[in-house]
Amino acid sequence: MKSLHDLVQVLREQRQTVGFAESCTGGLLSSLLTEHAGISDIFIGSVVSYSNQVKMDLLGVQSSSLSAYGAVSERVALEMAQGIIRHLKTSTSIAITGIAGPSGGSAQKPVGTVCFAVCGPHFEEVQTRSFSGDRKSIQTQACEFGYKFLLSQLQRKN
Repeated sequence: MKSLHDLVQVLREQRQTVGFAESCTGGLLSSLLTEHAGISDIFIGSVVSYSNQVKMDLLGVQSSSLSAYGAVSERVALEMAQGIIRHLKTSTSIAITGIAGPSGGSAQKPVGTVCFAVCGPHFEEVQTRSFSGDRKSIQTQACEFGYKFLLSQLQRKN
């Protein structure tokens, strides 16, 4: 994954640290990053917050946000990303929450709907994307997009 290699390089060049809040990717984002030897200089950790209770208890997601927008929403993704920075004391974060399938989708949020948030010293950005394929494919596409999303913000804000 070229974008992942590029992200690692930019994080190191900018002396940034990163943490992840993952839901539908179930730790895959962290697993892909930790394939890089010596990554502990920039990667602090992650929280796989599959349940809403974990999102609230460990990441500080507001129950009112979950009620109003649902777990798969840009608002919840942003609160997850903010929570990782606050609790792990990282300088940047990626949060991913979505519906990887094969079930769980709705007319408003079909399978493949994934919400992202990236936060850093001078930015907080959210975006929703739609991916297709089987569960593993959606998870992999979400990870790739998450890395690219943070990389784009780090490069823009530098």
